[in-house]
Amino acid sequence: MKSTIIPALIFILSACQSLKMTTDEIQLITNAGVDVPFRVLKVDNEADSLMLRTKSKNINLKTDSLLIHTFIKRLHLTMDVESGVGIAAPQVGLMRNIFLFTRLDKPNHPIQVAINPRILNHSSNTFCFERDGCLSVPEKSGNTRRYEWVEVEYQTPEGQIIRERLSGANRSGDFTGIIFQHEYDHLQGILYTDRLF
Repeated sequence: MKSTIIPALIFILSACQSLKMTTDEIQLITNAGVDVPFRVLKVDNEADSLMLRTKSKNINLKTDSLLIHTFIKRLHLTMDVESGVGIAAPQVGLMRNIFLFTRLDKPNHPIQVAINPRILNHSSNTFCFERDGCLSVPEKSGNTRRYEWVEVEYQTPEGQIIRERLSGANRSGDFTGIIFQHEYDHLQGILYTDRLF
């Protein structure tokens, strides 16, 4: 019995340690002030494209809380400068499970931070979402296959766990569920071009 517990404990401890930010990640976040946007990675750059196709890792809010708050400020600024409705960490070179998305389903359309998000369930039906686009795929758009709704779970920067159902498919109104799906795909190394209708 002891022989199986010890390897399992070592695996759990090493998995937790792997969540801590690396020196390179810390450098990316802190190489400029919070008033300086990140450079957005683009698919027409080979090195950028490889990074955009990499699956991200979870964030440990207990060990990296201050860094994450700094990162969120710069990421929010980057989204504003680029005029996006969402942006994911991999799009600026941080391969971690965090993104921002606009809450078109709420008054004044606040920006929500999603840390370590998961899609728990989704509609059985899909539909064609017209003119899906991406900050990392400049000057292009396409019609993508998306779920009508998704049940999601994510953490806030304060560590609160949020579970909710997001929907909306109307480009002139609410398409919050689509934004979430799009940004979540970035964390999996998936681009909207992989979901063209």
